[in-house]
Formats: sequence, structure tokens, C-alpha cells
Amino acid sequence: MEALLDILRDNAQRLDARAVLDIFIISSIFFWLLLLLRGTTAMSLLRGIALVLIAAAVLGSVFDLTVLQWVLRNSLPALLIAIPIIFQPEIRRALERLGRTGLRAWTRPGYDATIEVTARAAAELARNRHGALLVLERETGLEDYIDTGVRMDAELSEELLASIFFPNSPLHDGAAVIRESRVVAASCTLPLSERGVPGHQGTRHRAGLGIAERTDAVAVVVSEETGDISVACNGRVITRLDEARLRTVLADLCGPGVNGRRPPAARREPASSHHS
Repeated sequence: MEALLDILRDNAQRLDARAVLDIFIISSIFFWLLLLLRGTTAMSLLRGIALVLIAAAVLGSVFDLTVLQWVLRNSLPALLIAIPIIFQPEIRRALERLGRTGLRAWTRPGYDATIEVTARAAAELARNRHGALLVLERETGLEDYIDTGVRMDAELSEELLASIFFPNSPLHDGAAVIRESRVVAASCTLPLSERGVPGHQGTRHRAGLGIAERTDAVAVVVSEETGDISVACNGRVITRLDEARLRTVLADLCGPGVNGRRPPAARREPASSHHS
């Protein structure tokens, strides 16, 4: 016991301000990465890799397995190459989230008028059973997805959204991207989520969830089959919203000073293959 205390005292004496700062920065980076991976499939993958490495290290040490120990000692370069490949989506999401913490987060315009028009338009589309997909841009730019559609740069209004998503209109099949108070483009193609969606939801909802998984955008989805309104944000979905509830959710997600706030808990149902 005294020997252990002597070792701890010796190490404590060697610590200086730079060493403490170094430890703090590295610990903060690892803690931030773990928070980012929490609740994702990447966390399970990381836990599995850690268990395999720990088990291999223990077996190699206990049974003095020379080859296994050699493999573990020389696996670091391979891990440095494999980790960015395996965790590419999570690393990209982390860098995008870091890039959002700039001056724009403090100078973002108010979204009150946009929220009001979007909520009223979505409620009207839901009453008429007209399927729709509205994407509200926040900090992450959506130019890659805007380029896949028809540029409009038109003032946002209920009438415009109703005409875009009127059945069989030229622009109804795709997403309308809204930036501040303008509809930038319509009929945009979005990435589909690989996760399952509730039973009465289909391709349109998968597209809304897909853009919410890859960016910080807020997607409002109106089901053509049921008239239900859903919101996807930060990789999560809130379903069965009425106009008042939709207005509240959008205000919480897009209001001034909001940056990446988590939406309320999503209502989930068993997955199925029906289309919206």
C-alpha cells in the first residue's frame, strides 16, 4: 500500500500545468465523442471492438501467447486507418456540429413568420390529404440537396406550398427547402434513412428522417394516406401532430438561439413497408 502511495505521489509531483491541460483536453475530446455516439449503432460497434481488444490482451498476458501479443502491439496503425472508415458518418456529423458553433448561431434571424406559415400550410395539406415534405434549413447548408431540385427563390406563403404539393403538380414529388422566409427550391431529392419507420409511413418519411440524420435541418412530413403530420430532427421523429403542437415543436427547434436542441421524445410504432 505504501509503495502504491509513493508511486502516486511521485506521479503527482511530475504533473505541471501543461500536463494537466493536456489531460483535460484529451479527456474532453473523448467525452464529447462518447456523447456524440450515445444511442447510435456506432456505440455498440465501439463497445464490441473494445471487448475484443480487452479479451485478447487478457488472454495474451495470462497464457503468454506470443503471436497474439505481437498482433495487438502491431494493430495500432491498422486501427488508425480503420476507425475513420468505420465511423465516417459519426465523424462527419461531429465536424458539422462543430462547424455550426460560429457567429451565425448568435445572429440567426427570427423564424416566427416562417413557423406560422409552415404550420398553417401543413395543417391545410393534412386536411386535404395532400402529401408534402418541407425542409427548414438551419445552420448546415443544404445546397447539395437544393441542386437536385428546381430553384424558386420565392416568398414563403401558404398558397405557394399548397400549389407545390397539389397532387400531380410538376413539383409535388420531392421536398421543398425553406431558408428563412423563402422557398429556395422544390422537388428536391433527399437521402433515404436506413432505419425503419412506423407502419403507416413510407418513402416520404424515410427521406425526412434521412435529411434529419445527416444535417441539423427540420423536416415536416404530411402523410398522403393518413393526413398525419410528423417532424424529423436530429435523427428523431415526432408523429401525430396537430397545427398547434406543430407550431410549438417548430418554435422549440427553430426559435432564436436554438442550435441542435433535441426534439421531444418521438412516438414510435412497429415498422412496415407502406408508402406515405
